Amino acid sequence: MKDTPSLVASLSLLEKAALLSGANTWQTRAIERISLPPVWLADGPHGVRKQVGSADHLGINGSEPATCFPTAATIAGSWDDELAEQIGAALGREASSQGVGVLLGPGLNIKRSPLGGRSFEYFSEDPELAGRLAAAYVRGIQSEGVAATPKHFAVNSQELRRMVSDSVVDERTLREIYLTAFEIVVREAAPWAIMSSYNLVNGVYAHENAHLLTEILRAEWGFDGAVISDWGGSNDAVAAVAAGAALEMPSPGFDSAREIVAAVESGRLATADLDARVSELIDLVRRVTERAAAIVDLPAHHALARRAAAESAVLLRNEGDLLPLAAGTRVALIGAFATAPRYQGAGSSLVNPTTLPTLADVLPNSTLDVVGVAEGFRRDGRADEALRAEALTLAERADVVVLSLGLPEIAESEGMDRATLDLPEEQVRLLRDVHRVNPRTIVLISAGGVVSTPWATDAAALLHAYLGGQAGAEAIVDVLTGAVDPGGRLAETMPRTLADTPTAETFPSPTRTAEYREGPFVGYRHYDTAGVPVAFPFGYGLSYTRFAYSDLEVDADGAEVTVTNTGSRAGSDVVQMYVGRVGASALARPRRELKGYAKVRLEPGQSRRVALPFGDRTFRVFDAASNAWVVERGEYEIAVGAHIGALDLTATLERDGVEIAPSIRPGVAPTDAEFATLLGREVPDPRWPAGPLGENDPMDRLAEARSPLGRLGFRILDARRRKADAAGTPDLNVLFLLNGPFRVISKMSGGLATRRLTGAVLTLVNGQTLRGLGRVIAAYVGGRRDEKATKKAFDAAAGNRSTR
Repeated sequence: MKDTPSLVASLSLLEKAALLSGANTWQTRAIERISLPPVWLADGPHGVRKQVGSADHLGINGSEPATCFPTAATIAGSWDDELAEQIGAALGREASSQGVGVLLGPGLNIKRSPLGGRSFEYFSEDPELAGRLAAAYVRGIQSEGVAATPKHFAVNSQELRRMVSDSVVDERTLREIYLTAFEIVVREAAPWAIMSSYNLVNGVYAHENAHLLTEILRAEWGFDGAVISDWGGSNDAVAAVAAGAALEMPSPGFDSAREIVAAVESGRLATADLDARVSELIDLVRRVTERAAAIVDLPAHHALARRAAAESAVLLRNEGDLLPLAAGTRVALIGAFATAPRYQGAGSSLVNPTTLPTLADVLPNSTLDVVGVAEGFRRDGRADEALRAEALTLAERADVVVLSLGLPEIAESEGMDRATLDLPEEQVRLLRDVHRVNPRTIVLISAGGVVSTPWATDAAALLHAYLGGQAGAEAIVDVLTGAVDPGGRLAETMPRTLADTPTAETFPSPTRTAEYREGPFVGYRHYDTAGVPVAFPFGYGLSYTRFAYSDLEVDADGAEVTVTNTGSRAGSDVVQMYVGRVGASALARPRRELKGYAKVRLEPGQSRRVALPFGDRTFRVFDAASNAWVVERGEYEIAVGAHIGALDLTATLERDGVEIAPSIRPGVAPTDAEFATLLGREVPDPRWPAGPLGENDPMDRLAEARSPLGRLGFRILDARRRKADAAGTPDLNVLFLLNGPFRVISKMSGGLATRRLTGAVLTLVNGQTLRGLGRVIAAYVGGRRDEKATKKAFDAAAGNRSTR
């Protein structure tokens, strides 16, 4: 095959334009004339989801069996870059074995609020931890010749109206909190692709945001891969190409290709921009088609998933060293999650596991004596006195109760944000009653994020297992029996109440804009700086042994500390380094920020000297006035310990740097004037514009449509949503439509509808019923004619025999 510039030069304008959108839901377009094959893309944050039959982008229809690894929120608890890279390599092998060239993951958006509905797919509230773990995944995936696609770039925090919400954020917060993790991935792992997010960022859709895609991603960080849209996330194909986005997915038919051709012919789009995007797409295809398909050892991957889940589970309480349980302990296993586990989230990341043992399956095969299994509560939250009575009777007969609680499926899903941090009331009621009859109660939590724990004292031991993947049950047994030391540490703060979170009053935003007024005070940065007590702090987690930290030494290159296992068992700990500016600063800065960590495993009595080097990110701050990263001259505290609340070893260090011009120092909720100063512009109006609905209005605004047909459409969709909610299983198609803009009518149709048809539908819903119906018919007929003609012309030019 020729070199990429020669291939691009040999293509017609239509061929170039057509390459920049998908052939169908999951594949790129082929050009047989130049031997450019199609490439298969598949979801894959924690397992390959390749659909070979009826295809969708929401995880509704089935997919090929694949190892379901623990979700990113779970693996984040490991704080183990090496483990993350091993998982990435396993994901890459399975993708390769299934003919998938581009794996859509990992997800690494910052958890701005614990209510984020997709937080199970993301690592942390901290960009250093999220970035390092995601970079490890990328290195692992791409080591197998498969492209990783870190997502969602950028500032994607809420699911409510996710395709139309405008994230309004100042440049410093954007850089320090929401882009740093992506920067780490690009600079340290060189991903071959990146997925843009659905939302707008400061008024411009992420997929056509030149500041993000060209100025920062390419010019500043040196990214040389292809930017891929989230499914249905492309708004203006021409603007996207000009801004630096290469591939629109899924297929919009040839509608976007025709728009690109017209824009080049009219001079609105530079040929150089089009050629650059086509080059990126061809390079991506070449990168992922160079190696033969991998051979997968599925039992080995299951074993890796089991080890990962065990080493990531976070032990939050262990009163009287109840855990680990001695062999022969008589155990009552209670809880609906023991027989029907929650092991992954809902939505596009849904994996069809190769096997799925349950706690009820595997606990009786352990060293423990299981005296019985009881469901205890209904999954839908309704009271059931018979189930409760059965559980209490069983609890009285056992030495220890293992009570499996968690969030139901309806609480966590792509397409919707959580309404509360609380466990269902019936589960908490059962816990309190079980504890009354048997105080030796161990609580297991299955959830993709944090939960409030006012009931924690009713649990003698508390293990947050997150969503452990297909081997999660076996991993829990490994931890309960002490076969594995619980090595997990919280990658996100567990607040006491939702009201304590910095975005309690503003998340998710139901308006046109989501204002990030809390600035950099996200997660532990808020709680630690403001002195807000928490249930369990960032970085916290217990082991079955004890560790002591001593002899901190700090110099210009980094910190070193001695860690000693002072207990009687082998175990692991995570050494964490936080850095904070001492004294007055020109900027409002968090008291401390995570700047380094290391996972250490020690035998009883063993000591190790652990180095935590300083790097380019350790002391930097983004100065909006100079639009540059700088180090503020002054004194810094270096604090090392086991978590943000246990930093007993500290030292100070003088750093040379610049004097930053004084700026306003707003708190978590700046005034309109202060926020405008931070933005450098007026705060945008959060209201939807008055007047007729447009193609980028969310479809849930059909409720206020001028046309009764439009309002009827909303009532039908809303009724389906409420019915699904009542059944405890979210209707992802309905959620996608209600949260999505009208433009998805054409963008997600695969060519059945065009942008012209979307405009006709809007004519109808805006009250011109007869004219709208006529335009719909004309647009559909004309669109089908245009599609056939364009496809014929493309196939003829491309020499695509299989599609003639």
